[in-house]
Amino acid sequence: MDESAKRPGRAKRADAQRNEQALLDAAAAVFVSSGIDAPVREIAAKAGVGMGTIYRHFPTRADLIVAVYRHQVDACAEAGPALLMDSASPYVALDRWVDLFVDFLVTKHGLAAALGSDQASFETLHAYFIDHLVPTCDQILEAAIAAGEIRADIGAYELMRGIGNLCIYADQDSRYDARRLVGLLVAGLRT
Repeated sequence: MDESAKRPGRAKRADAQRNEQALLDAAAAVFVSSGIDAPVREIAAKAGVGMGTIYRHFPTRADLIVAVYRHQVDACAEAGPALLMDSASPYVALDRWVDLFVDFLVTKHGLAAALGSDQASFETLHAYFIDHLVPTCDQILEAAIAAGEIRADIGAYELMRGIGNLCIYADQDSRYDARRLVGLLVAGLRT
């Protein structure tokens, strides 16, 4: 991580923040399309920055992987309230959020595999995932339940775990459509 970001009271320059954001978005997209071991130059090209910029922000591949994971968790968590406000109904918000969550999970499995050798880091990231995404999912579920759109006998953790299980290894079998099965799961929540 950039040293200036670690020092209290010292904010990153606006261009440094934009570069970091572009790098995280580009790295997430490249990891989905080319895998965790994609060349750093591919990420730099997609982000429109030089290799030095990547290494200045993320000195090691592990630093980049951890940052992408946290970035994606944050984006998925932030999307929940926005979807609730902008969607025609809480059920529509839930359906759209689940799509984002599924997109995240496809990348998450690759990230988890890359972090497999560092169990302590993975446990910390898993806790970050739970702490940020379960409350978001719960907020959307509660709104849909209150609107009478879905069953009341499902919890956020349970739903997210079910979705996660449907997404495991989805990228390893072209005949398996995890998104379709997750859609069936969410449709089954309707009252």
